[in-house]
Amino acid sequence: MANKCLFLLGLPLLLAGCAGTLTNLTPLQQDRNANNLYPVEAAFASRQQSLRWETICPYVVVGSDFYSMRPTLLMSNRWETLVPVPAGVNTVHYHFKFDFEYGTLRGHKSDSAKSRSYTLQILDK
Repeated sequence: MANKCLFLLGLPLLLAGCAGTLTNLTPLQQDRNANNLYPVEAAFASRQQSLRWETICPYVVVGSDFYSMRPTLLMSNRWETLVPVPAGVNTVHYHFKFDFEYGTLRGHKSDSAKSRSYTLQILDK
């Protein structure tokens, strides 16, 4: 009985250890530029041993639009993209979504990690 109680108490810690951590590396404010494209960057870290890193598909989500991210040069866990912000718009709300696969005893399963929402403020010069 005591073993079952210890297992149940440790279960949330075990499950929390598998979750990935998304870190926003984007400045919260950027000066408006002529092409209306703004760089957005994120890092993903996980202690999940079965994560298949080659399957990660990261996105920046702005409203209902998904923008694919590409790996940052010379970095193994960072991704970047350019997000369009129309002229006259001063704030953009976005979050990151990382889709990936992980191995199980019966093959592979899909999962995803989602960040909290962030606000990018575009400053007029």
